[in-house]
Amino acid sequence: MRQRQTILGVETPGPGLTEITQEIAEWIADTGITEGLLTVLCRHTSASLMINENAAPAVRRDIVHWLDRIAPESAAYEHDDEGPDDMPAHLKAALTGVNLSIPVLGGKPLLGTWQGVLLVEHRARPHRREIALHLLGE
Repeated sequence: MRQRQTILGVETPGPGLTEITQEIAEWIADTGITEGLLTVLCRHTSASLMINENAAPAVRRDIVHWLDRIAPESAAYEHDDEGPDDMPAHLKAALTGVNLSIPVLGGKPLLGTWQGVLLVEHRARPHRREIALHLLGE
């Protein structure tokens, strides 16, 4: 059994979903590990990860709008240390999660036809996010 780890830096443009499937697939291919399990971790409390539709841009917009309805900016939150988008970002990250487990087969992530790995930025301004990748396999 072999393992590899790395940190993937991702620039986000602000709120929305940034696809990182290709970057992850390229890193997996570079490891030489063809079968195993990939763990993906977003190292932040105001951004998250999801696997979802990667073909229709409307899906991404609808997800962002839904999250905004579930956790809107509001003066009602006690925690607002970094501005009015601070606590809603934490809630959205709690709802969507910060880690994924993805099987690897044939040196590729074993995703469905229309699935992509998406980094979800919940803050109002652009950020540089770190995504930890850990691959265990043969």
